[in-house]
Amino acid sequence: MALKRSGVRIPSGPPNPHREIVAADIERYLHSLLPGRDRVLQEMEEYAHHHLVPIVGPAVGRLLYLLVKISRARRIFEMGSAIGYSTIWLARAAGERGEVYYTDSDPANARRAKEYFRLAGVEDRVRIMVGEALESLRRTRGKFDLIFNDVDKEYYPEAFRVALPRLRRGGLLVTDNALWHGRVVRQARPDAATRAVIEFNRLLYSTPGIETVILPLRDGVSVSLRV
Repeated sequence: MALKRSGVRIPSGPPNPHREIVAADIERYLHSLLPGRDRVLQEMEEYAHHHLVPIVGPAVGRLLYLLVKISRARRIFEMGSAIGYSTIWLARAAGERGEVYYTDSDPANARRAKEYFRLAGVEDRVRIMVGEALESLRRTRGKFDLIFNDVDKEYYPEAFRVALPRLRRGGLLVTDNALWHGRVVRQARPDAATRAVIEFNRLLYSTPGIETVILPLRDGVSVSLRV
């Protein structure tokens, strides 16, 4: 990966007192192994930390990068992109011939993301769509090699139903927050967001034609292969 080692420890996102998926000492160890990020990603991590913007962080960012490289994904759709942190990991992995669709309903986020894309050298391979992510996917033609789902949790089951038919065979559906701060097992009376994540995970494992694994990395990442 052509990323410069900086040796600078940068927060990976807003502090989250509810995140207990990985033991704290193990999580610190995993993050201590990560190479430094380049200045653009560092700046985004700092901004996310200080402005409470949810981003996947560098550990999951590297996972996304590897999944794109392994699957040789070129056409990628991201549902819920915020300031574009994960978009940069996806776009860098996809390479110069890649096409990555960024989606966010906040025009201010999109403007900030566009500048980050320019600084990161991936502006030409990112298509910015401002608006609701699922509707943006419905409006976009064709199949995708990889779809990354990180929309509001209440929409996860709908995101599954919209995204799956848009994947080519051999394509990947990757989803953040699959364990939702542990609330999928710890809430006696799950709220709407938690119920939606629970239903989404059930769909991942019960729907014919896909193979799924949930990785307990950060807040849980599901990876599903359309077979």
